[in-house]
Amino acid sequence: MIEFKKVGSLSDFGTVEDLAKKIWTEHYVPIIGQDQVSYMLDHIQSFKAIRHQVREGAKYYIILSDYRPVGYLSYEVREDDAFISKIYVDASQRGKGIGKKAIEFTEKESKKSSLKALSLSVNKHNEVAREFYKKNGFKIIEDVVVDIGGGFVMDDYIMRKSISV
Repeated sequence: MIEFKKVGSLSDFGTVEDLAKKIWTEHYVPIIGQDQVSYMLDHIQSFKAIRHQVREGAKYYIILSDYRPVGYLSYEVREDDAFISKIYVDASQRGKGIGKKAIEFTEKESKKSSLKALSLSVNKHNEVAREFYKKNGFKIIEDVVVDIGGGFVMDDYIMRKSISV
């Protein structure tokens, strides 16, 4: 059973930070290297950063499988769409439909606010994720390079999926 628990308590922030460290280290070191992963964990995925993002309006959810944290999801409302900034699932749980359920959950929540689309960014070299998003109705609409500080950039595609209200 997959559930989405809204992040709100200090303990929840710690759970997301722990998941981020594990998932990012396993998945992203081969794609962007340890230095950039460490930088992003510290500046974007730390307890302090997550707490700040929630205060600024980001919606965070811990993904639970049989009541165990196995990943997390975050999105922000931007004009007429929900920008999914994070869908991360533990490597041991991939291929079980959890990412698809996260997209469906975000779409359902977005419809409640009459949003017209879901959008996200995906690293250009993360072929598995890019193909997963395409299978789930997303299309590449833009090619971007974003300076995130520390001498690092995010070299991404912006993908978008229209949703009907």
